[in-house]
Order: sequence, then C-alpha cells, then structure tokens
Amino acid sequence: MVLDGVRKALANFLRGRGDYEKAVKTFVKELQKELIKADVNVKLVLELTKRIRERALEEEPPPGVTRREWFINIVYEELAKLFGGDRKPRVKPPRTPWIILLVGLQGSGKTTTAGKLAYYYKLEGYRVGLVAADTFRPAAYEQLRQLAESIGVPVYGEPGNKDAVKIAINGVKYFVERGFDIVIIDTAGRHHREDELIREMKDIAEKVKPDEVILVIDAAIGQQAYNVAKKFHEATPIGSIIVTKLDGTAKGGGALSAVAVTGAQIKFIGTGEKIDELEVFHPTRFVGRILGIGDLEGLVEKVRRLKIEFTEKDVEEFLSGKINMRLVYKQLLSIRKMGPLRKILQMIPGLSLKLPLEIDPREAEERMKKWLAIIDSMTYEELDKPEIIDRRRIRRIALGAGVRPEDVRELIKQYEAMKRLTRQLRKRRDLLEKLKLGIKI
Repeated sequence: MVLDGVRKALANFLRGRGDYEKAVKTFVKELQKELIKADVNVKLVLELTKRIRERALEEEPPPGVTRREWFINIVYEELAKLFGGDRKPRVKPPRTPWIILLVGLQGSGKTTTAGKLAYYYKLEGYRVGLVAADTFRPAAYEQLRQLAESIGVPVYGEPGNKDAVKIAINGVKYFVERGFDIVIIDTAGRHHREDELIREMKDIAEKVKPDEVILVIDAAIGQQAYNVAKKFHEATPIGSIIVTKLDGTAKGGGALSAVAVTGAQIKFIGTGEKIDELEVFHPTRFVGRILGIGDLEGLVEKVRRLKIEFTEKDVEEFLSGKINMRLVYKQLLSIRKMGPLRKILQMIPGLSLKLPLEIDPREAEERMKKWLAIIDSMTYEELDKPEIIDRRRIRRIALGAGVRPEDVRELIKQYEAMKRLTRQLRKRRDLLEKLKLGIKI
C-alpha cells in the first residue's frame, strides 16, 4: 500500500509558511482522498480525520516543539491507531515444537505464504518443516515442494491421498519425531465461502491441535476483510492474520483497517512476490513509511536478517555525515541484495519525502551497476576523499570502469546530494527526538 499523495501533502505542509489552520485543512482533505482511494472505510476515514483536525487545532505542543512539528505527531498517532495501534505481534514461538495451521480463502496466496513463513523462521535459526495438506488443488503439493526446495526446507506430503486431516496428522508426527522446531501446515482454501473455511479449519484443528492458527487474507479484497477476519477471530481467539499482496493493490488500506477493527492480530504482511518479502507487521512502522518519517529500525532488522555487511553503525555514520565512497559502495551492494530500490529507500527517515513518485527498476539497476564499476576503479585516496576527484581523475576512472565521463560526474553529483541529505536527516532526527514523548516508534 503506497500513499504517495500523503507523503507529498506532508512535505508541502512542512515546507509551508502560511496560515496554520488553512494548512491543516488542506492536508486533511488530501489524507481523506488518499485513504478512500486505498479503500479504507469512509466512516473510518471521516472519524480519523475529525480527530486529527480537532487535536491539531486544540492541543498545545510541548515546549520546544512547533505546532507544525506537533501536527506530524498527531497524524502519526491517529493513523497508527487506524491500523492496529502500537501492539507488537508475538513472532517467536514460546516453545518448540510449535505447530502452525495456515488457512485462507482460495487465491489468497496461502501456499506461497507458507513458503515465505518457512523461510522467515529458517533465517531466525529454527528447523522448519512444511506439510502439504491441500488436497483440493491438484498442483498444490508440487507448488509447495518446489518452494520448499528453493529455500532448503523439507516438505511432507502424500500425493494421491485425499484425506487432508490424516496428512496433517502424519506430517506433524513426521517432523516432531525428527526434532523440528516449527511445523507449518498448508491447507486447502475455499472460494469466498467463509463458513465452509471456518468448518474445515475447526475440523483439522480438532484433530491436529495446532499451537497457532493463521488466517491468510489477500489485501485485494479490501473492506470485505472485515467479515472474514471477524468470523475467524470469533472462531479461534488464539489466531493471527497475514495480509498478502500489499505491494500491488489499491485496497491494502481497506484490508488492514478492516482487520484491525475486529481486534484480530495482524502478524505479518506480504510486500512482494519474492520469498523474502514477508514482514512482521508493526502499525507504527507502517505508518512511518506512509508519512515518509521512515523505518530505520526496520531497515537495520532486514539487513541483519539477510546477513548483509551493512550495519547499524553504517546507518549512524550515514546520518552523522561521515560519508565517503566506501560507505556508498557498501550501501549499493546491500540495496541490490535487499530488493526493490524504492522499497528500501522508503525505509530511510526523511528520504521518501524527496523521492520521485515513479522509479524505473530496470533503469535504477543499470545505474547501480555503472556506479559500482566506477567506485571499483577509484584509488584508496579517492574512496576516502571523493572531493579530490577532478577532470583528469574523472577521465581515468571512466576509462577503467568502461563508462562515459558523464556517468562518473553523475555519481559524484549523487554523492554530493547525499552529503546534503545527511545534514537534513540530522535535523529530522533531532525533530523526532523532540517528539519522542508523543511518538512511539
């Protein structure tokens, strides 16, 4: 779910010097438009923006904080409440073995999510096994087997057997006896028949007795997620929810807000098609990205999970202005491993407010390849002090990298822009420090 209009409106609000009340009114109108476009329930949107408007005009900011700075805090808090508040889902199993039963409507991406979930827990150091208990779709076992093979996780299945309950029982027994920590059971979905889904879930759950039942919901169903989540939550209070396909749907806001209203816990969100594009859902982080405040904690966590040599210390150096071509090189390598460029840049505090609304992934990838080659052609002195690179050095570097001098100049220009950005980020970080009492990140 991407609300570029909200980030743009917030950037305009922060830059504004005119009448405060008029600026609040303009921003609230833009927020209403963007949330309704994202399929959030109209009544919820009106209630939310009413609270924001009232607080913005009535509350006095703490000492040392301007009204415009405090307004960011108000919007942040109220949006976070809309998507579930500051509740942090329990992700690590309290004990092992831990049995997870995945259920969902047909087409919700449940089998793919089973693979993503297995990969997530494997990276956390758990021994994970998958059970193919979807006997409804003929290709379900093969799909799960291929996914499991690609991430190095074993899968248990009984092709030809139509008894899903029996397969689930046998699969759990198979992995538990072999000392596995987490067992994930993939089950058959139903096509928009919530009652039938609940009955099947209860049937398998009664026999297998899983430790956790997770409902997988496709973000594209929008506000209809309310009915599905409500019935599920009432049927199994121990359950949690994964919302998938948030990368490509305009209805993501509708699904997330609808689920949050039921009180059910959203544990993960699927943010793309790749096996590693599954994130723990923190409403406050999610809202931080929407507003362009950023998600530095999320960025560092993702780097750690993917075992990339790009540390929290590097982030601190970047934010402190200690930047050279060595750090730029490390960042480029990290970004290429971590996934879509725009998605990663949105995690960096303040930067998403300055991004163009559209970035061509192929063009960005080609440019990064050139920049890496250019940096490889620099001397140690040039890496540490890019400021010394003159016209003569540019020609030499371009020749060594097999690129045009214009490409080298473009990288240097980007480097200089990045240095300017670090100064702005320091100011923004100081602002967040001021608002610490009001913002829970």
